[in-house]
Amino acid sequence: MLDWNWDPVSLSDLLDAGIDLRKEYEKASRTLESIGLSNYEARAYIALIAHGYGDAETIAETSGIPRTSSYKVLQSLCQKGFAMSTSGRPRIFKPEEPEKLKKKIIPPITDTFDKLETLSEIMRDRGEPQLVYTITGKSRVIAKIGELLDKSSKSVIIASPNFHEIRAPLAKKMDNAIGRGVGITIITGAGQKVPENAKIVRKDGLIASDVIIDGTTALLASADLAACGFTDNASLAKHLENFLEILIEH
Repeated sequence: MLDWNWDPVSLSDLLDAGIDLRKEYEKASRTLESIGLSNYEARAYIALIAHGYGDAETIAETSGIPRTSSYKVLQSLCQKGFAMSTSGRPRIFKPEEPEKLKKKIIPPITDTFDKLETLSEIMRDRGEPQLVYTITGKSRVIAKIGELLDKSSKSVIIASPNFHEIRAPLAKKMDNAIGRGVGITIITGAGQKVPENAKIVRKDGLIASDVIIDGTTALLASADLAACGFTDNASLAKHLENFLEILIEH
């Protein structure tokens, strides 16, 4: 049963506080997009916060997204943990409390950047150039993986607990790489579909999404692909490749 007792901040409260609603709306929307929501999802979540709860038609009207898309967008928010819904008709949606989302989202991102800082310190200790670049935003991370797939010539290793989120937008690029003769190895949990002609290694409990291209380029991302580190430092990429090969062998 849903708990409907949470009261959102009212419009009058925001106006009394002197908050520029349009500016804050645009800022919040961009931030939500940077952590993996689509533009429509970000706008719908903010509309849910403004109302406290509502049906698809109400949220579409408030957020400015097409009514034909609103139900699907709200369902996607539920799947991603940003909202919940009743099972009746019309289905009523309620936002997950921002504070709860903050507690779920921030620790994995912080952990990823802590690991990247550790890798950076290792490279400094070796006296080698710091070639670890950070990328934030799920769409940007996936775009970078797609770019690496296009550049691959020999081998690709992808390890991810959520491989379906990589496969869905990049299936064609993987097929093209396989067509070029690139050997692709996928390490992921049970039930995840993989491209035909790719080597599959089933491993549960993965806590990060890693991509190694040709043994020379590496991308280390959080499990939800919200942020990543990318390096073309061959020695660091090889180190990560060796770690993934241990997973493959065991």
